[in-house]
Amino acid sequence: MSQDPWLQNYDATCRLVQEIAENIHERNRQQRTGGNPAKINMTLRASLQKLKQNINQLRESLLRASSSRRIMQSEADRRQNLVDDLVTRDKQLNATFKGDVTHPELSRSTLMPGAGGEGGASANPWLVNEPEETRGLGFSAIKQQQQRIVEVQDAGLDALAAVISRQKLMGQDIGNELDGQNEIIDDLTHLVDKTDDRIRNETRRVKLVETKSASCGMLVVIVLLLIAIVVVAVWPT
Repeated sequence: MSQDPWLQNYDATCRLVQEIAENIHERNRQQRTGGNPAKINMTLRASLQKLKQNINQLRESLLRASSSRRIMQSEADRRQNLVDDLVTRDKQLNATFKGDVTHPELSRSTLMPGAGGEGGASANPWLVNEPEETRGLGFSAIKQQQQRIVEVQDAGLDALAAVISRQKLMGQDIGNELDGQNEIIDDLTHLVDKTDDRIRNETRRVKLVETKSASCGMLVVIVLLLIAIVVVAVWPT
């Protein structure tokens, strides 16, 4: 089974770090012995630029893998620690190259994986932050572990999708019910408007009748008065 491309790029970057540290050591040796380090300085500048590009690529690739959940969170944290270590070593290498480090030999021993340390220990310093979950596991086992986690996450997402689907159906049913109730309310509003118009019409008719009735009553009174006046006028005294 082929190795993870991210880990392959990381290993290549580690080798580049070691190569740069060795070249800085050689450059410093030439300076001490009166040699001409111009050529090796050009190589170092190109290598340092390449190192920065590699670190950026590792960081971007890790971000994509973590966002898409192709790796589990513990592995993403482990790899982030490795990238942070590379960033620190990049700064140290640049400082050493520019002559900002007081003891370049000591800096070289800390920059080269497997170099220096008590008894010349060759333990890989890049894996000191490896989490307990993956420590001692091979790539295949780590991949299987990640696959199981992804399957669990997929099952959880499927369950969440089912819940959302049911909620969507409930929302549609509620919407349909509201539409029906709105139609009923519209019908009631129309009926109320018609009833109100009828009431206003009947009210106007009643007022008209009352007005006519009042007018008729006054006319009767006037006629009676006229008749009384005529009777009094013609009645013999």
